[in-house]
Amino acid sequence: MSSSPSSASATAAADAFNPAVTPDLQLPGRRLPLWLSGSSLLISLLALLPVAFIIVISVQTGWETVARLVFRPRVGELLFNTSLLVVLTLPLCVALGIALAWLTERSNLPARRMWSALAIAPLAVPAFVHSYAWISLLPAFNGLAAAVLLSVIAYFPFIYLPAAAALRRMDPALEDSAAALGLAPWAIFRRVTLPQLRLAIWGGGLLVSLHLLAEYGLYAMIRFDTFTTAIFDQFQSSFNGPAANMLAGVLALCCLLLLSVEAATRGNARYARVGSGSARQTVPTRLGWRWGVPALLLCLTTAALTLGVPLLTLGHWLWEGGPAAWQNDALWPALRQTLLYGAVGALLTVLAAVPLAWLSVRAPSRLQRLQEGCNYITSALPGIVTALALVTITINFARPLYQTVITILLAYLLMFLPRALISLRAGIAQAPAELEHAARSLGCTPGKALWRVTLRLAAPGAAAGMAMVFLAISNELTATLLLAPNGTRTLATGFWAMTSEIDYIMAAPYALLMVLLSLPLTWLLHHHSKRTAGR
Repeated sequence: MSSSPSSASATAAADAFNPAVTPDLQLPGRRLPLWLSGSSLLISLLALLPVAFIIVISVQTGWETVARLVFRPRVGELLFNTSLLVVLTLPLCVALGIALAWLTERSNLPARRMWSALAIAPLAVPAFVHSYAWISLLPAFNGLAAAVLLSVIAYFPFIYLPAAAALRRMDPALEDSAAALGLAPWAIFRRVTLPQLRLAIWGGGLLVSLHLLAEYGLYAMIRFDTFTTAIFDQFQSSFNGPAANMLAGVLALCCLLLLSVEAATRGNARYARVGSGSARQTVPTRLGWRWGVPALLLCLTTAALTLGVPLLTLGHWLWEGGPAAWQNDALWPALRQTLLYGAVGALLTVLAAVPLAWLSVRAPSRLQRLQEGCNYITSALPGIVTALALVTITINFARPLYQTVITILLAYLLMFLPRALISLRAGIAQAPAELEHAARSLGCTPGKALWRVTLRLAAPGAAAGMAMVFLAISNELTATLLLAPNGTRTLATGFWAMTSEIDYIMAAPYALLMVLLSLPLTWLLHHHSKRTAGR
């Protein structure tokens, strides 16, 4: 599983309303540092490994075998299930996310700050923990309806966060002008407010769709077959056979299709304003009893489904297990392993993102944009595709690296680098380029100027990026299951092992620790989103 990357959509939405333009840092007579451009190129080439793996495997397999493995009823069934899941889930996520964003940002809903915090709190609960909570409460809870419900309550914050950020930044004068022209409130929302949320909806919708394609644990527990669950089952039964590789290829094509559709339909409308806009805050819309009660019921029901059920279920199993539930010799080593993987993986990913982020802000070019795009495309692929690529490459060309810490850290870097890149890029953009000019004119090498000046000023963005990557790594499941060294157990894999044995009592401590690890990082995400949106 690829944890939630929601921070990327929130920051991207804020960036869309706050474009930053910085001068080129190349001083007269000086070229770009070779180590920066070289490391950026190397990272981008590494990012292409999963895509190259799919292409090479397809060529080696041969067209006849590819056609036999791809054009068969099982693939059609998986494609139908996955497509139906996306078609049903995405509109519900958009509707719920936009409704809650408008209620918490533009209405006089009581306790708006509390409801806003509760709307992003589901990000602290891994998607497969939602499944665990519901099936332990309702053992017969499975199938398409269960998959859609759990997907909505797990992923609607990806719509809520960028939509709420966009609403905070929107100039109230736009809606005032529409009202002065005689438009009714609903017409104002449809013709003025909603078009301003287009980037948030498109970006958040893309994240939701990619998560639906990549998720494994949530759907495996409720016995709903998707491409990811089928690939994992095929890999376990035939150990990276051609069938698993071809399913991975079809899944990768679906992801690339989603990226293409989003890019083609995003449009090029202007969303920024010239000048500071209106100096006042938006006057909240009065809901009254007629709409206030349904609004409160919507917020209360959402909080009960997203947080109430998991917390009550965890509390029940922990109460049933008593102190014995915590007397698990593997629990605390799993916590230490999760902290170690998360900290080291986050640090390496941020360091790898530095060259790309610096070049993106200080020396943008077509080559740099192409290199950056390689990383975004790879991160959009499901973790299981990246894992299969690294399994095949290490077995055939680097056997000593197979199932080692180096391989799993490389997988984390390829999967989560854009999360660090977005935050770090925003931090570097806010560091004045003139200070680097001054440092280099005083004799500092480019590396020293970057370290002593720019990275110190960009430290908050780097810290936010590290937090986002740490959160993703601590909840990652599929790549860790396939690539981690033998005997390695994280909180996610330990939880999965317990639930696979239907031992819900012993699984509860793993789930609770994952939630407790995620809560402060989720709060940081919420705070960062509000700050970048001007609050």
